[in-house]
Amino acid sequence: MSDLTTLLGVGGPVAALGAGAAYARAKHPVLFWCTVGGPASTARLLSSYASVMEACGLTVAPSRLRVLAMKATTRREVRPVPPRRGIIRPTTTGLRLRLRLAPGQEPADLAASAERLRHAWGVHAVYVTTVKPGVVELRLVGFDVLRKVRMPRKTEAGFLKVPVALREDAMPFVRDYRTVPHQLTLGATLSGKSMYLRHLISGLAPQCVALVGIDCKRGVELAPFAPRLSALATDPAEAADLLPVLVKEMEDRYDLIKARQGIAPDTPEEEITSDIWGLPRSERPVPIVLFVDEVAELFLVATKKDEERRDEMVTQLIRLAQLGRAAGIYLEVCGQRFGAELGKGATMLRAQLTGRVCHRVNDEASAKMALGDIAPEAVLAACAIAPERPGLAVAGDTSGGWSRIRTPYLSLGEAADICREWAHLVPDLPSLTPFRPDVPARPIESTGPTVQPRPATD
Repeated sequence: MSDLTTLLGVGGPVAALGAGAAYARAKHPVLFWCTVGGPASTARLLSSYASVMEACGLTVAPSRLRVLAMKATTRREVRPVPPRRGIIRPTTTGLRLRLRLAPGQEPADLAASAERLRHAWGVHAVYVTTVKPGVVELRLVGFDVLRKVRMPRKTEAGFLKVPVALREDAMPFVRDYRTVPHQLTLGATLSGKSMYLRHLISGLAPQCVALVGIDCKRGVELAPFAPRLSALATDPAEAADLLPVLVKEMEDRYDLIKARQGIAPDTPEEEITSDIWGLPRSERPVPIVLFVDEVAELFLVATKKDEERRDEMVTQLIRLAQLGRAAGIYLEVCGQRFGAELGKGATMLRAQLTGRVCHRVNDEASAKMALGDIAPEAVLAACAIAPERPGLAVAGDTSGGWSRIRTPYLSLGEAADICREWAHLVPDLPSLTPFRPDVPARPIESTGPTVQPRPATD
């Protein structure tokens, strides 16, 4: 009986701790990492750093001075030298440490061994980034951060910067319109493309920008954000009227820039500009972000008249993509497919869209349309996105870099409430006033009297 009592007294708490750890690992990975996974991985890294680096071929022969010093002070064997390790900095999602590369090494050597380091130290993934020449940062991610997205509290937010998703290395994916002015977002139905669009609009709503929408699905995607929109077109006919106005607005801004360039010769160089951001704040026009949802609807034609209208709209979109950046006009083009089969000008327009985000698509050709011309190796990653993970996407740009991202959940009602809260920031653009969407008044919920009135009696 005493043995059974001892077994229950010792085994019971151990079993409870094991069950609790397994539950935390499945349901609360951040808690599990901070209490169990992080300390265990730190201990493995500290105890096996030199041997793991040597096994991965990341060591170099010691210098002659080091060999002579070792022989003079001790009889120990002179081992190869690994990269010098800095302080380990724990985070809620993993570990970070900086390494000073040994002579003859390059960051690509560490990147090639990232998978070996991941298994050796028991983490989910290892990413290598260059800090400065000779110094790299290892970012160890303890668990799959894209399974349940939690955006960091501190993000690189700012004017025309929207932290819209989380990358697989636990860093926020920031949509920066000043750096990447135009972007193409592709995705099949229920892939999370609309969720991505909601985050963009709700992130831009508190900023002093004009939001313009073209939603040829009768406005079902962008109409809920009408209180914050400066203009909205819900069919190709309205889009054909709106796009020339935007082109005219762009031309007027170029005239303003040219007038600024034609000032007196004694003007300092810092006051001469080639875009609106060099203009004085009092003269600078407000930026415009144009959202085009389901761009294929602008290309589809049924009659000869529709074909002429389509050619005009495509030409205007191409002009906005080519010249809009300097005028402060940015494009966010969304759709399910975007290839040459849509018609004349489709490929030319796509070439002007620097940023690319590809959600789950229905075929490999759609992924190639988004990523094939900038990061061919990212096409397979986009095709591997499972339907069970809506919001997961592959983001790339013309520099060739790409990463997996996932947007957190944001309901349509929450995004609409954000736009309604910041409706007073809609800028005054007279050219877009005719296209301002009608905002229906919210019904006021009237509460009946708590006591029913009784008729007066004689």
